[in-house]
Amino acid sequence: MPGLFDSYQLKDVKLRNRIVVSPMCQYMAEDGVVNEWHRAHYEGLARGGAGVVIVEATAVAPEGRITWADAGLWNDAQAAAFEPIVAEMKKHGAVPGIQIAHAGRKASANRPWEGDDHIPEGQPHSWKTIAPSAVAFGANLPRVPEAMTPADIARVQADTVKAVERARDAGFEWLQMHFAHGYLAQEFFSPHSNKRTDEYGGSAENRTRYMLETLIAVRKVWPERLPLTVRLGVVEFDGNDGVMLPEAIDLLKKMKREGLDFVDVSMGFNTPDAKIPWGPHFLADTALRVRQETGLPGSTGWYISEAGEADTLIREDKIDLVALGRPLLAEPHWPYRAAKELGVENAAWKTLPAPYAHWLARYR
Repeated sequence: MPGLFDSYQLKDVKLRNRIVVSPMCQYMAEDGVVNEWHRAHYEGLARGGAGVVIVEATAVAPEGRITWADAGLWNDAQAAAFEPIVAEMKKHGAVPGIQIAHAGRKASANRPWEGDDHIPEGQPHSWKTIAPSAVAFGANLPRVPEAMTPADIARVQADTVKAVERARDAGFEWLQMHFAHGYLAQEFFSPHSNKRTDEYGGSAENRTRYMLETLIAVRKVWPERLPLTVRLGVVEFDGNDGVMLPEAIDLLKKMKREGLDFVDVSMGFNTPDAKIPWGPHFLADTALRVRQETGLPGSTGWYISEAGEADTLIREDKIDLVALGRPLLAEPHWPYRAAKELGVENAAWKTLPAPYAHWLARYR
């Protein structure tokens, strides 16, 4: 079986290894425009040796940001700011990816280190939030959102398509739709947040309609030769996963028929009362079931940090790629150390800049 440092081909895109930099919000953009912080951040991760670097959740509209400092793709200036970052990632051998998102009822929040809670209405940087239903998340996010009208749904879907077109034209080669973590698309899926009585609420078929319609619309503008992927919350840890997981698997089968290429298996985060069993690679077995029942290649992350652990999950055929977040923030050159631990020569370092190559080859 292939291991962590074997290449991976999906459509016309080839990754140099099976390591994915998971999207991690930086909360450092200005009016949705990425800047020098982001350039240095993503260039460093690409230089570190990962196969694909997925840019943080990028909002399709101003009201779709989690915080006022989120990245956006609702105008051409924002797209232009991404272009040199994409070029740098490619120069260092990483496939440039992006996660497209709308925060729904979790929007209009303070940055995590400034409270991680809803900004009071009427205060600077605050805006009205929208969601499938007028139901608050609760806990630190108590604001009741406005229930979306059919016109609102159509507008956000159109905004999503335009954002994907901008991502395509900026040079991204791996697209991930953020259908997880209690943000807008997942809010439609979850009975915790979706109390609608129209065609977008009630039955599983109706609650998944928003995601399926959006994916179909995106498929029309995203190049067929490039991977179209989703991050989907397939479990909630709320006592009802015996129902939710089969519903998610059925949705993924439908998405696959409509052109979905890959799934990153994650959680719902639609209720603050979830009993999440935090622990090493605790979603790996769920990812395996999703992979087996849908036929889709996939990945997962969450509490995977050691080279041997990641390599074993891939060799056991539980996942095709491993998504890493915090380990790569703590150690951007984690792939180099992992290759050494696994006895793989130069696997992560084939595109190493000359100064790094010199020192690492000389002192081993």
